[in-house]
Amino acid sequence: MRVLGIETSCDDTGVAIYDQQQGLLANQLYSQGEMHSDYGGVVPELASRDHVRKTIPLIQAALAQSGLPASEIYGVAYTAGPGLVGALMVGATIGRALAYAWKVPAVAVHHIEGHLLAPMLEDNPPAFPFLALLVSGGHTQLIAVTGIGKYRLLGESLDDAAGEAFDKTAKLLGLDYPGGPMLARLAQQGVPGRYTFPRPMTDRPGLAFSFSGLKTFVAKTISTCANDHQTRADVARAFEDAVVDTLMLKCQRALDITCFKRLVIAGGVSANQALRVSLDRMMRQRNGEIFYARPEFCTDNGAMIAYAGMVRLQQNGTRTDLAVSVRPRWPLDEGLTFDV
Repeated sequence: MRVLGIETSCDDTGVAIYDQQQGLLANQLYSQGEMHSDYGGVVPELASRDHVRKTIPLIQAALAQSGLPASEIYGVAYTAGPGLVGALMVGATIGRALAYAWKVPAVAVHHIEGHLLAPMLEDNPPAFPFLALLVSGGHTQLIAVTGIGKYRLLGESLDDAAGEAFDKTAKLLGLDYPGGPMLARLAQQGVPGRYTFPRPMTDRPGLAFSFSGLKTFVAKTISTCANDHQTRADVARAFEDAVVDTLMLKCQRALDITCFKRLVIAGGVSANQALRVSLDRMMRQRNGEIFYARPEFCTDNGAMIAYAGMVRLQQNGTRTDLAVSVRPRWPLDEGLTFDV
């Protein structure tokens, strides 16, 4: 079974082809980061227009990379939500049209499910059940995963997602968009302990997150300290330490509740090295295992959508009809049945 996957939920255009036996045959990705950096964030209308320009050429490039004719594609998977409605409509429309023209099934994929399954693309995929920490620009969630389509939301952010807090704090430090990775690099030059920031919502029970107050605390600190490079690096280090410690503590609580021995981290922030090191150390101390995708599969990509579409078709033949429908807001705990 070979599935073509299309990802257009935000500002990355991803197209990939996944084969049930041979694995990933093609992976094409175009980032709009440079275009949106002029505005300090994603402009939805510009993102949609760029997806229109890039998706078809990337599909052609993926077919060429795999060496396959369209006649050997079994199904087309596309991200149907959550995400920016205009961007989602581009991928859904193209994906559904291709499936109709090629006479193959079309599969509407939940973006978060794609991230949760991204570590399955690696040589050592996790077995079920596992606890998943999804950390990205739009989501911070702890999810109990017991099988394909069997997801239970344990806790999530009440305001800013971790990735959003990284980007906003980076902007406060004068870093360009997307600021999260730039802040992480700056933090490597910071002196640990010079500043100590709060670990939000760790002083109370539960698995909810909140990062907006931490961002405000950082803003107040920046307004009262020097603006030299070392000070900004020290602030970045203190912020990153606070986020990492918060995520780690909540993971510990969730592991205690579920009694799971496997932890998966997914989403763009899962590429953060400080987070990986801390969680890896924690899981070794607990005699558990940790899994994550390679960096290029942590951010939005077509490979995770192709894989999720493949397992969905393999599992129960889930597909959509000719109607094109997307869900910009699609909570995971509402289930993954796509109602067209």
